[in-house]
Amino acid sequence: MPVTGTLYESAHAKINLYLHVTGRRPDGYHLLDSLAVFTGAGDRLALHPGHGGAGAVSLDIAGPFGAGLVADADSNLILRAARLLRAEIGGTDGLEPVRVVLDKMLPVASGIGGGSADAAAALRLLLRAWPGNVPRERLMALATELGADVPVCIDQRAARMGGIGERLDPAPALPACGIMLVNCGEAVSTPAVFRARAPVFTPAASLPSAWPDVAAMVRDLSGLTNDLQDAACAICPTIRTVLDVLEAVPGCRLARMSGSGATCFALFDSPQAAQDAQAAVERPGWWVWAGPLHA
Repeated sequence: MPVTGTLYESAHAKINLYLHVTGRRPDGYHLLDSLAVFTGAGDRLALHPGHGGAGAVSLDIAGPFGAGLVADADSNLILRAARLLRAEIGGTDGLEPVRVVLDKMLPVASGIGGGSADAAAALRLLLRAWPGNVPRERLMALATELGADVPVCIDQRAARMGGIGERLDPAPALPACGIMLVNCGEAVSTPAVFRARAPVFTPAASLPSAWPDVAAMVRDLSGLTNDLQDAACAICPTIRTVLDVLEAVPGCRLARMSGSGATCFALFDSPQAAQDAQAAVERPGWWVWAGPLHA
């Protein structure tokens, strides 16, 4: 379709309610078992008519966390997603030039899949703007090539992640509840966290098909772990400070780090309870968001 107006996509924060490292492949990639969920916090992408040759994609970056991000074709996931999709479609013939604007609202290198969500949102946007039929299987293969967290961000629905992140299975039905996200403002390197973790593996979790209420979900999640949390806390001790603050907030049911850090989350009985607790958590330099947990 000709790009005559502006198209929008949201890139929601992905939260790992638990994360077990279950093994390691011969190529060095770690095998994971995790329950990923999504929140209302997120980045926003807008696609406008662009300039240049067929299939040209330019990228502008704005927003409170946009400083320091570079629109580099080799490292930026949005531009890499465009390149992969062009190749999958079979070239640039008939592809409109477009300009993508990223409004970066999520902290960078923070364990909530911001860059992966941006890449997935870019794929969804470009599939709306460019002609071509990309089967679901191929789309997920492209997402996996971009990164282990990108496949789950394509649909932005709760899912059980396996393999290196590319294997997605249905999540248990989740009860309505609230969640608070807190990032201390310090970026944490995922490779450094994996190098620092204890060289042991945790079996995959046994989960029910549904949780009837928050109490049942928290009871089961409390018996699970984020296997990267201790290593991340050793690298960035402020993560432990954030967890201590969250655990002390009235109404907090469970506090844990997401992904490889540094963002932590706390679960509450309702979105209102999470929002009511937000003022007690806020500190200078910390990013805090509270609202509903989306299934």
